[in-house]
Amino acid sequence: MKTAINPPSVRRPFGHYNHGLLVPEGARLLVTSGQLGIRPDDTIPPDLTGQAELCFEAIGAILNEAGMSFADVIRISGFVTRREDFPAYMAVRDRYTLDPKPVSTLLVVGGFTRPEFLVEVEVTAAKVV
Repeated sequence: MKTAINPPSVRRPFGHYNHGLLVPEGARLLVTSGQLGIRPDDTIPPDLTGQAELCFEAIGAILNEAGMSFADVIRISGFVTRREDFPAYMAVRDRYTLDPKPVSTLLVVGGFTRPEFLVEVEVTAAKVV
């Protein structure tokens, strides 16, 4: 379904992602809002790993509701508040993503709407119907 695009003229990806993914014509598209690491009861884990897992679990529920799975994710945008949290975030991201790996962007931001939030994740998914 998806074709990874990693031209030899572009430096290899730094992690487990692709520079581009070509989606076939006729695919359905799903775009999510950024998901935060907060449970339905409004509790928030104190660490980035716990929050990132909740972000990806919420994304999984949204994908499922749309008749999709992590296999359909073509793009991930992650936002963290601390540069030192890159490895923890990427470890969680890599557990949820499947081959071919989606394209991925990770940014350090100054903060979110509440100071206890450490990470936010949004995805785009595409599925051939």
